Amino acid sequence: MKEKNFTVYHVVTRKKMKIGQEIYFDKHQKNTLSSFFLEKEQLNLKGEDFIQILYGSYTEDGLVMNKEDADVAIRYVSQTIRAIREVIVEMVRLQEYPEYPSRLSCLYAAKNYEDALKWKDLFESYNRKVLQIVKLQVNGNYFEGDGDLLPKEDGVPFSKKIEQAKEYWKGNINNNLPELLVNGKIIVVDIIDDFVN
Repeated sequence: MKEKNFTVYHVVTRKKMKIGQEIYFDKHQKNTLSSFFLEKEQLNLKGEDFIQILYGSYTEDGLVMNKEDADVAIRYVSQTIRAIREVIVEMVRLQEYPEYPSRLSCLYAAKNYEDALKWKDLFESYNRKVLQIVKLQVNGNYFEGDGDLLPKEDGVPFSKKIEQAKEYWKGNINNNLPELLVNGKIIVVDIIDDFVN
């Protein structure tokens, strides 16, 4: 973790940014990752969540779901496995590296334009629309990690996920998927690419 003034690049996917726009992240300000994985509810048209659907779908012949309920189940499991990953990563950070920015209260960035393009390609491979690549001036802290070291989205025991999280917080060693977690005062200083008019 470092604290100083520095410039980074950010891949914008939700709402376009403007030159001069200010963002501030401290330990109380949550980001969209936090709200998406930890607060979003998955319901069917009847207002049932996954657990209600699961219990209501069990018959003598086994588990029987219609497409809508199966879609809710898949979205719930996908969201939950990512939420588990982020909670475990945050738990390890708080225990062992409390001075590092939280993944749940930061802006994700890249230290150079080439790394930002890697993230753009990755987002687009998941059909996530990229709006811009912007250059930011940051007065705050950062942690450089390797996203490839994060706990995997699988069913391994939590103890294994905790070990994976510890490896992630050791920092960017292999440089497979470099990411910067930045917090503090952040100002948009340039729009490098604008992909949507």
